[in-house]
Amino acid sequence: MPSLASKRVSPHSIRHSTATHLLRSGVDINTVRAWLGHVSIDTTNVYAEIDLEMKANALARLTIASDREAIRRWAKDPALMAFLRSL
Repeated sequence: MPSLASKRVSPHSIRHSTATHLLRSGVDINTVRAWLGHVSIDTTNVYAEIDLEMKANALARLTIASDREAIRRWAKDPALMAFLRSL
């Protein structure tokens, strides 16, 4: 690819972009963690946090409750309320 001739491409940048593309395509972060050889998921999470496209897609999938009743639906669950009172 001619555009790469003027860019500095290192093994690390290939590794980084591959991990980012795997996460974008829906590969589980734990699988990417194992592939990269990271001990901690926090290290791999850096790849997910820097991808603005993934953040935008996640926000686009959110739905916002339009009425107060929908927001407090959890308050009508007697088992949940009993558990919370027991804390």
